[in-house]
Amino acid sequence: MTPTNGVGPEPPQIVVLDGGFSTQLSCHVGHVIDGDPLWSARFLYTHPEEVVNTHLDFLRAGADLVITNTYQASVEGFVEHLGVTAEQAVELIARAVQLAKRARDQYLEEYQDYVQDDRIPLIVGSVGPYGAHLHDGSEYDGSYADTTPVETMRAWHRPRIQALVEAGVDLLALETIPCQEEAEMLCDLLREFPHIKAWIAFSCKDNQSIAHGESFQKVAKKCWESNPDQLVAVGVNCCAPSFVSNLVKGFNDDRPHDPIPLIVYPNSGEKYNPQIGWIDRDKCEAVEVFVQEWLELGVRYVGGCCRTYAADVSRIRNQVHCWRDRWRFQAKYPDAQLNTASE
Repeated sequence: MTPTNGVGPEPPQIVVLDGGFSTQLSCHVGHVIDGDPLWSARFLYTHPEEVVNTHLDFLRAGADLVITNTYQASVEGFVEHLGVTAEQAVELIARAVQLAKRARDQYLEEYQDYVQDDRIPLIVGSVGPYGAHLHDGSEYDGSYADTTPVETMRAWHRPRIQALVEAGVDLLALETIPCQEEAEMLCDLLREFPHIKAWIAFSCKDNQSIAHGESFQKVAKKCWESNPDQLVAVGVNCCAPSFVSNLVKGFNDDRPHDPIPLIVYPNSGEKYNPQIGWIDRDKCEAVEVFVQEWLELGVRYVGGCCRTYAADVSRIRNQVHCWRDRWRFQAKYPDAQLNTASE
């Protein structure tokens, strides 16, 4: 299901991602998830059926893939906060993959007459940053990279990646990475698992820089060039949607015939206040408002992150369909002028 650049009358293939897992999970569990040191990963242990149902919500909404709720999962974290053994912690990470596969199986059974063989949803293993485990806010600025040896981060990441790969994920999501040092290490660590592919997505603090301050475009291109055989896309996630266009604009200007696939899945645009939770929803433009612009800028994987629901995924997919229809029309009638004022 890797996007292509499109040949002839067919537009580029676009992959629709899922949305914010903990956001949708809250519709099923009725528990506070934000602020938990394990975040949604705790529910692998306490509410496995609700995890399955959350993945199902996204698949039924039109997602082409589901991402495991292992963003904040780690052997050390499960041992510390659940009181399990290291072996049981690894089994919990593998369980995340099994639950996602169960959701996919149920979805395929429900929609067996409609899902084509080349459109079977992918299972993607979430690999969040080292800072998420620290639970001290440093994942939001990448400051831990200034004091944490690269080998410490590598040793922390390796068991989770190994568990996800051995459990049979189709792809890895190296996501919400705030700093260059960790990103480059992860691209190198991938080589220990030569048969798996991944995307890498950065958290960004504005419309130019990743959270730690480095240039998004420079770091993303360096990561791609360091391991083009295993990376399927580079991009951004868990940032304000209003940042995205400037972050990716001109990204492939220097390689028009061999563009790097771009992935974006931002938050709803709301802000998180540690004292009272998410705020300013009424001030946000919905993610789907931006989708067609992003696709015009070369984005080929698109979805949502925190505070986006299954309903948002449906609206994103609708915008993708609209863009593809418009692409076909313009390819057939290149001189026609489209009225896009109502889109």
